[in-house]
Amino acid sequence: MTKEKLALEVIRRLKKQYPLAECTLDYNEAWKLLVSVRLAAQCTDARVNVIVEKLYKKFPDVNALAEASVSEIEAIVRPCGLGRTKARDISACMKVIRDKYKGKVPDQFKQLLELPGVGRKSANLIMGDVFGKPAIVTDTHCIRLTNRIGLVEDLKEPKKVEMALWKIIPPKEGSDFCHRLVFHGREVCTARTKPFCSECCLLDICARNGVETEG
Repeated sequence: MTKEKLALEVIRRLKKQYPLAECTLDYNEAWKLLVSVRLAAQCTDARVNVIVEKLYKKFPDVNALAEASVSEIEAIVRPCGLGRTKARDISACMKVIRDKYKGKVPDQFKQLLELPGVGRKSANLIMGDVFGKPAIVTDTHCIRLTNRIGLVEDLKEPKKVEMALWKIIPPKEGSDFCHRLVFHGREVCTARTKPFCSECCLLDICARNGVETEG
């Protein structure tokens, strides 16, 4: 089986297993997703969802958050870890959105990458979830699972995984595919414990189970 055919079959099966593909970070505006994804680094989405409620209660919009001091932001987001660094990035990012983009999150990938604290993973998440554009979010689940399944081989650097997946994942499927990998990585193809291979819908086509791919 070629990697292209494998990718299509993996997509088909994960769609059946997880019909609702959606981001597990709570948000109703683009700037809130930017804040949440920055806080989610080395922190669970569940905890981020709790913390941002407190953050938005005190700073309800881009302007309020841009005007807040780093120490005020840090005091709230500290439970997410790396509080000072994350608070500094959030403050700087909101200032750029306020001053350069009139309070609106840009919808171009290059512009998103220029925002403080925003990397390729965050930019792709915004592009796919907010703007409905082709996106591949190479988080830890995506990197682990695509290597195990055999969609990529021995690639750990996020950008290299992303570039490899762009070659085999249909653009319209990328964003939802990555969300489904998160669900599958949490429930079945886990990292901290032995994967539950016997319960996996991909067992018979997975490289971990000895299935080889071509190309």
